[in-house]
Amino acid sequence: MDLTILYRGPLASCDYDCPYCPFAKRRDSPEQLRADRAALERFTAWAAAQTGDRISVLFTPWGEGLIRSWYRRALVELAQLPHIGRIAIQTNLSGRTRWLAEAGESGRDRIALWCTYHPGQTPYDRFLTKCRELTGLGVRYSVGVVGLDEHLDEARRLRADLPGEVYLWVNAAEGRSYTDEEADRWTALDPLFPYSREPHRSAGMPCRTGESVISVDGDGTVRRCHFVPAELGNLYDGSYRRALGPRACPLAVCDCHIGYVHLETLPLYDVFAGGVLERVPAEPARVPAHRDQALLPLFPVGGRA
Repeated sequence: MDLTILYRGPLASCDYDCPYCPFAKRRDSPEQLRADRAALERFTAWAAAQTGDRISVLFTPWGEGLIRSWYRRALVELAQLPHIGRIAIQTNLSGRTRWLAEAGESGRDRIALWCTYHPGQTPYDRFLTKCRELTGLGVRYSVGVVGLDEHLDEARRLRADLPGEVYLWVNAAEGRSYTDEEADRWTALDPLFPYSREPHRSAGMPCRTGESVISVDGDGTVRRCHFVPAELGNLYDGSYRRALGPRACPLAVCDCHIGYVHLETLPLYDVFAGGVLERVPAEPARVPAHRDQALLPLFPVGGRA
């Protein structure tokens, strides 16, 4: 079985203070950190034992994982295993990067980073230096920003300074409606921004989550994705396997990339072929030919719920 897992343990602390994030500068207690470490080590041991399956994992912690040694170790250990397809993590790239060398060349081929640049939280040159270190190590990565007006100049600077093959993505700001003129400015940087601009109708639509993609929390509870609370079983007793199968989305809309990328009504598995977890397109992203192209978001400007 080929299975993609979105893992989110109890970690909820971050070293940044972004005003648009509810987890900014939040601190976990020592007990919470120990619980997160134990949960991750349990998950890593489970994934390592699934030699009959093909497993890929995207770690999506609420906080920043790579400043914690157990996340770095989990990536390195899993990357050594032949039945692991891809190991990726969302990160603000605030921690050091040299630990990736421990994975060896073959392991670094499996590791990928989904990096977010937060202007005002880290010096620009420091972030860019870390990106260049990733390039030097041969690690796949994407870089992105939140599409706020005050981030536009920094995003343009980042696009100019990053290697051309590194994809710069832009996430639409939560609750923000963009005029066509505003959206065009962001689309000039990220040709795929129209997919993020507005939520996608998903009710009744076929989605890979719950079939080949699942969400797992620190207790091993399995759900189809992070956004649908219904439980499918537990990872560690194997009960989730009986629940896997094709199923339509029960939600009205899907407005997060880690959710809608799996909708079968969108072409994003082709767009990101080989790089779905780390948000790396198969080839340079292109500007959509028409604003009303059927494969773009289906809500009009201002229609976001």
